[in-house]
Amino acid sequence: MKIGTPKETASGEARVAMTPESAKALQKLGYDCVIETGAGAGAGFSDAAYKAAGVEVVKTAAALWKAADIVAKVRPPTEAEAKRLRKGQTLISFFNPSGNDKLMELARSKGANVIAMEMVPRISRAQKMDALSSMANIAGYRAVIEAGNNFGRFFTGQVTAAGKVPPARVLVVGAGVAGLAAIGTATSLGAVTYAFDVRPEVAEQIESMGAEFVYLDFEDSQDSAGTGGYAAPSSPEFREKQLEKFRELAPDMDIVITTALIPGRDAPVLWTKDMVEAMKPGSVIVDLAAERGGNCELTVPDEKIVTDNGVTIIGYTDFPSRMATQASTLYGNNVRHMMTDLTPGKDGKVVHDMEDDVIRGATVTYGGEITYPPPPPKVQAIATVKKDKPKELTAEEKRAQELAEFRAQTRSQVTLLAVGGAAILLAGLVAPASFMQHFIVFVLAVFVGFQVIWGVAHSLHTPLMAVTNAISSIIILGALMQIGSGSWLVLLLAALSVFMAGINIFGGFMVTRRMLAMFQKS
Repeated sequence: MKIGTPKETASGEARVAMTPESAKALQKLGYDCVIETGAGAGAGFSDAAYKAAGVEVVKTAAALWKAADIVAKVRPPTEAEAKRLRKGQTLISFFNPSGNDKLMELARSKGANVIAMEMVPRISRAQKMDALSSMANIAGYRAVIEAGNNFGRFFTGQVTAAGKVPPARVLVVGAGVAGLAAIGTATSLGAVTYAFDVRPEVAEQIESMGAEFVYLDFEDSQDSAGTGGYAAPSSPEFREKQLEKFRELAPDMDIVITTALIPGRDAPVLWTKDMVEAMKPGSVIVDLAAERGGNCELTVPDEKIVTDNGVTIIGYTDFPSRMATQASTLYGNNVRHMMTDLTPGKDGKVVHDMEDDVIRGATVTYGGEITYPPPPPKVQAIATVKKDKPKELTAEEKRAQELAEFRAQTRSQVTLLAVGGAAILLAGLVAPASFMQHFIVFVLAVFVGFQVIWGVAHSLHTPLMAVTNAISSIIILGALMQIGSGSWLVLLLAALSVFMAGINIFGGFMVTRRMLAMFQKS
């Protein structure tokens, strides 16, 4: 069977669904690869590179669609392209099934099998095929680059002889894949980064990347982590509280990047006109949800505008295509992994298993029938575990709790001391005085040592043992005292003891220093 990739016909689209590298992987699955001439030129892949990878290059789109049993594209097919589909042919591409009934019906009437890459369920096993995440990752990164290109200052703060430059303050709304990519990029460029998401459980991820999570003081019983790995729609009360918080932040932010978008739904308006008017001149807003209307009220899809108060609003919808080489590489890998699941025998034959969660979830039409929308996957996208919040104690309850813990600890210590004292007294009744003198010192040493070691963090136990090992070499004093002995045997043993104890001392402190260095930031 042949898998082919035509040249994208959408205006400004530079991506390609097959790269020379992914073609080699597809050939290992048993497929012959074919591509339309010039299909990879916009992404930096020449026809010669495809030929070197064993890919057949055809001159026209018509020849490509006729030759290929499986067609891999990036953008949804046009009506003219869909009319070229034939019975039993498989199309793999973005398809927008929720907003493209006419195209879906056309594919069904042709008897073609359509796999929509944006419909890949968000479960762990399908991450390698998740083209939405791949493209969102690029869009988040590129959004920061575009913002920097339109921002009049450095991202990082500087103190120079010519003056002091404050760091840029960046707010990222939405901490999905695109949001996290934007946070990582802005932070690495030196900006002071803030991030907001309706799911408070992502706060740890945000803070681990060096950004500050914007908390919203709102009691909401709904599960913010919705189905399919996306945030659930917020309640009107929550949304009002959210907008109130954004109005508070707007005057201080230099760059705002909005990423709130759920496939198949219109983008929620999160940055209103009054917030834009409150921002400083020269500020930049990058709206990654522009394709579905935009999170900013003033966004114009596919355009960059400057408001009356000097705020630049970027509404481009082709961020991945602006990094066509990287985007094509990732998307080509997504398609290749999808083909791996469709070819379990690695024999170049498609097995369209509609019992498979991933394949079924992504299939839009199959066997002359429309299979959209798919049933929910058997495996949940995200397992959410709700933890009961600990009850807040009053000042009186805290004092009572602390007093109870102190009394319990006191009783335990007194009991141990009483039992230990009684045991020593019983031993003293039968043991000689010389033994008891050394025994009491030994018991006290054990007690003091236990109290000291018990309070040390577990991570420091190894360096602590190295130090105690070095200190225990106090026996070197005895060896030094015996070196002056007249007996050659005693002298030899004493010298050997000094040598071995010296290794113990210096080695112990060297190990301690190296271990403690592991806990320090270089």
